[in-house]
Amino acid sequence: MQIKPAHGSKQVQLTTSRRRFLQGSAGAAMLTSGLIPATARAASGLVALVHTQAAGDAGPVDSMISKLKLLADEQGFQYRTIYAQDPATYETIFRTLGDAGASVVVSTFNEVTEPFQAVAPHYPETKWVQLFGDPMDPPISNVVTVSYDYYLGCYLSGIFGAKVSETGKIGFIGGISIPPLNADFNALKAGVQSVNPDATVTAAFAGSFQDPAKGQEIATQMFSDGIDYIQTDAAATDFGIIAAANEVEGRMVSALDPAQYSHGPTSVISIVGLDFGVSLYSEVSSALGDAWAGGTHVNTGLGTGVIEFIRSPLYADQGPADINARSDAAWPAVQAARAAILDGSLTVPFNTEL
Repeated sequence: MQIKPAHGSKQVQLTTSRRRFLQGSAGAAMLTSGLIPATARAASGLVALVHTQAAGDAGPVDSMISKLKLLADEQGFQYRTIYAQDPATYETIFRTLGDAGASVVVSTFNEVTEPFQAVAPHYPETKWVQLFGDPMDPPISNVVTVSYDYYLGCYLSGIFGAKVSETGKIGFIGGISIPPLNADFNALKAGVQSVNPDATVTAAFAGSFQDPAKGQEIATQMFSDGIDYIQTDAAATDFGIIAAANEVEGRMVSALDPAQYSHGPTSVISIVGLDFGVSLYSEVSSALGDAWAGGTHVNTGLGTGVIEFIRSPLYADQGPADINARSDAAWPAVQAARAAILDGSLTVPFNTEL
């Protein structure tokens, strides 16, 4: 477990027993003193982000940490960012934050659902936010869950990919086959086939969101099979996918985050952007306000500033001229489909079956 120092706070030790438990948990890094500073115990201004994927991903986690720091600087609250690598530590981390009187605890992805359900009811004064999670059943009065209609962006990527591809072969590489990612693939396929019914769309899953080597292996095979456009959905695994694309000119990747543009100036042609940082900023801002309502679920889609299909400006500047010409020609169709989704005249099915 990695811990960054809080904004404007001093460090003290946890209780010995809890500290020893965390230090001894498999996969958890050595815990430095100062998870919860004395000032945070006395005040209720602590906001904590507990992320279950590592920082340094040029994507969701880095974006969330950056936006939390920005918001803390703007509003003057103390914050913690904690990497919870080992699921065995989740409940202990959350209880520690609840014991400290944290105002807001934000955590990530479906794996924290059960720990939230176990812990949040015991700390009713703390507001709990799960980014990328399904609605709680039954709802918990001090928990908000947030999901993302990423599949809508993948549909737009499918339209775009079908128009820029020379081979008519499109790929999708996800981290793990779970219902939301399955829906992303199916939406990509629907977008492709709305343009080219004869195109092939192939899915593969790396089994991890943090395995660049596996991502590179899968992408290399896809490109060798004639696929020339891959939509990623794999967080840090994307590094390997982009590396494979960089090996041969003309290989295209549609990734996740603007920070990935520089990793493939002539391969990352676009992103289905899911800005977890913007989402965190919005949800924490709401939780710190008086109108926050727990026991609710927030569904975030196109046109919210969180999810968009975006072309890479680096690729437009440095990518092959012929592909950029096809990109320009494809863009009006992408924009028309986006407008139709937003006005309700186009419905993209949320299909979670592979």
